[in-house]
Amino acid sequence: MTPEVGTTKTRVVPEIVAQILAGRGMAPEDMVAFLYPDYQRDTHDPMLITDMVAAVERIVLAAERSEQTVVYGDYDIDGITASAVLLEAFAAIGLPARSYIPDRFEEGYGINQAALERLKAEGVQLVVSVDCGITSVKEAQWAREHGLDLVITDHHSVPEVIPEAVAVVNPKRPGDQYPFKELAGVGVAFKLVQALQQRLGKPAVGQEKWLLDLVALGTVCDVVPLVGENRVLAAFGLKVLRKTRRLGLRSLAAVGGAEVSKITAHHLGFVLGPRMNAAGRLEHAARSLELMQTTDSARALEIAHELDSMNRRRRAEQEMIFKESDALAEQYADQPVLVLADPGWSHGVVGIVASKLVEKWHKPVLVGQVLGESTKGSARSVGGFNMVEALRANADLLSKFGGHFYAAGFTLPSERLDDFRAGMCRYFEDSRAGDYKAPAVLADVQLQGLDGVSWSLLETMDLLEPFGSSNPRPLLELAGLSVGECSRVGADGKHLRIKFSDNKGARLAGIGFGLAERFPGLRAGQLLTVRGSLSKNEYLGNVSLQVQINDLIV
Repeated sequence: MTPEVGTTKTRVVPEIVAQILAGRGMAPEDMVAFLYPDYQRDTHDPMLITDMVAAVERIVLAAERSEQTVVYGDYDIDGITASAVLLEAFAAIGLPARSYIPDRFEEGYGINQAALERLKAEGVQLVVSVDCGITSVKEAQWAREHGLDLVITDHHSVPEVIPEAVAVVNPKRPGDQYPFKELAGVGVAFKLVQALQQRLGKPAVGQEKWLLDLVALGTVCDVVPLVGENRVLAAFGLKVLRKTRRLGLRSLAAVGGAEVSKITAHHLGFVLGPRMNAAGRLEHAARSLELMQTTDSARALEIAHELDSMNRRRRAEQEMIFKESDALAEQYADQPVLVLADPGWSHGVVGIVASKLVEKWHKPVLVGQVLGESTKGSARSVGGFNMVEALRANADLLSKFGGHFYAAGFTLPSERLDDFRAGMCRYFEDSRAGDYKAPAVLADVQLQGLDGVSWSLLETMDLLEPFGSSNPRPLLELAGLSVGECSRVGADGKHLRIKFSDNKGARLAGIGFGLAERFPGLRAGQLLTVRGSLSKNEYLGNVSLQVQINDLIV
């Protein structure tokens, strides 16, 4: 059976959706294709990616010779889903392979030589990386010198020196002819599956679509732009996921309170994704990979509960680190880049903390854990500051680094922290990143009062799903609303629940996450403008329309 991922027959672009897309810079002739993606039309030939032919031929040879093969994946959800995709595809072509995911705490990110040495000693002949490897120049050299073949598939920024491997498959390579450059790691892995399918006829045509649930999960959670081919893979992947055969995904959704048949990109990013990532952040990501592969329903539910428990621990630890790092940030408030580190901050969690600090301080943030002589951490950027280029400019201070424009990881000798802080600030000034003016965040739809706010409007705007990076949920600006009941909600009272009304008596409830401290003096009858997005609120069996508040203009 092949999953149905065909296109919708209706080709209408509602006026308000056309208005939103035009406001985001889309030409009218591109709107139908965006709203109604086609799996065949809108995915590209995988053989266009540099070195894809060489990668396929080496993997086919391994299958013919029954060579010991390892899929070497990263420990985040992109690497986990990419690993699961390749393991399933390799099984389909008759190549029994196993996974290797490094321990975040013992080995760190990416391919490491010690792991390659162990794999070589165990008789492994071929290693295929997913979501890592583009910076592994020394490791690739060791593998080549010791007769261990290495195929790298990755999507991260490409350094000046590329590893010498059997194949380096990354659409971001200079001169690469692939039309779409923003695939996630799991997207690159899926293109390898499609290339194997072209070469061997396996997996059978259509059967590769059953992998799209994993592709959607990794793509959405890695926060790559949900446009172009990523939108196609995510949209059809969600259709597959809603009827997924994976017991692990079904169990994880149930534990997280999500109904599989109604899953959206929101559930991937906020229900499934955080729980799957929790294993790699606190213990080992192998648990999450096992969840994706298990065919035992009892085991699937057991792991799902374990991941849910880990995620609760992760949230508590994250909150503690955020409070401490935010207090430390006050000492460096006058600096354009925040470089913060402490022995008590787990480097498995600091990436999320860095993102939250960016939201508060509106400047690039690097947060690390001091591990004796070495400090390991994560970096997040904002505006026009290219984080991976900033790290590259300070490479003489670093033991290891890699990542994207807005997110990266790094390791350096602890004794160089002050020099590193100074170097990052100097790069900020030299690159004139402070001159960057972020474009004004304009509302997609502006309304006076609550005229037109309805379930029909929400359903119409949902044609833009899946929402995510570069395709956010439409932002509404509702002017002339009056505050009715207003209360602080949540376990810590950080959120605001407000009931609004307009001068015609129409009413709408709103929820503002984390806004209680920003707007402490709201009073009944106060007039204001609300910025936010429409959403469906489901609570104790009741369903209502609400606005999720981004900002209040008093």
